[in-house]
Amino acid sequence: MPSKAIVRPPGTKYTGCISSHPRLKELDAALAREQHRKYVATLRDLGLEVIEMPALDSHPDSCFVEDTAVVHGKKALIGNLRPPSRKGEEVSVEELLKTYLECRSVPPPATLEGGDVIHLPDRLISGVTQRTSPDGVDAMSGWLEVRVDTVEDQDVVHLKSHVTYLDEGILLGTRRFSEHPVFGGLKMLLIPQKESYAANALFVNGTVLVAAGHPKTAEAVRRTGFEVIELPVTEFEKCEGALTCLSIIF
Repeated sequence: MPSKAIVRPPGTKYTGCISSHPRLKELDAALAREQHRKYVATLRDLGLEVIEMPALDSHPDSCFVEDTAVVHGKKALIGNLRPPSRKGEEVSVEELLKTYLECRSVPPPATLEGGDVIHLPDRLISGVTQRTSPDGVDAMSGWLEVRVDTVEDQDVVHLKSHVTYLDEGILLGTRRFSEHPVFGGLKMLLIPQKESYAANALFVNGTVLVAAGHPKTAEAVRRTGFEVIELPVTEFEKCEGALTCLSIIF
């Protein structure tokens, strides 16, 4: 069972994040930091030891720490982030993870971002997307010594914006990948198109964190028997980030 979470708050240049969201100009950095504090407090309440890294002001997207590494077992693969403005975010994350795990980096030009990687009990599922390349997936499978199945879609930034794994063989997702054979044998809770942002949910020690403002999704998850906590993440949505993006849990 995971016991730790690495997080990093939004920095002073957060409003310069990579995003095509229509409400990006309304982004409230102070509110983002407040929402981040509530997120961190919730992880602690759910029993995780939260390791808070200092803000990385030189990188607007650095609060989305999940993308910098993939952890499996006692190993971590440090990602090679594709956007030039994000390169360098991984350096301090690697230094921290080295105190807990064996680390290796994705060899360029391969790319890999943690937002593409779904963790299942017996395997990983990785998107091959705008951010993660096939050779990045190969590096992950080789170093972490785990089976990695893939979902290829170059119109997608990150796979976990569309599908996340909860527990007990249950996925939460939109219709985009609901019929993909890689998810065969698993149950997918389909969410309404208008609530598609809520497909990115975070399972922590028996509880599912769901983006607030998506009541049908929250209710669907509750009906499966999970405890649900609805968290406000509006200021991360405007930067095209979500709940899983804000932590590395291991």
